[in-house]
Amino acid sequence: MNNVVIYTRNGCMQCKMTKRYLKEHHIGYEERNINEEPQYVDTLKEQGFKSVPIVMAKEQGPIIGFRPDQLKALVG
Repeated sequence: MNNVVIYTRNGCMQCKMTKRYLKEHHIGYEERNINEEPQYVDTLKEQGFKSVPIVMAKEQGPIIGFRPDQLKALVG
């Protein structure tokens, strides 16, 4: 699956754990780091998000935080 986008920031342990989970389960993703690409901060705020990580997958709604119980739905 490569329709996954994860919004992260530097120094975020939950972001690191989420990326590790996705890698371990062979789920391809596009990372958008808000420290390196600050234009995404406004996009996330407009959508009502206040924290990262946020995993956006085409097949389901956003997953906020490190939520292995919800991430397992992405494993094909």
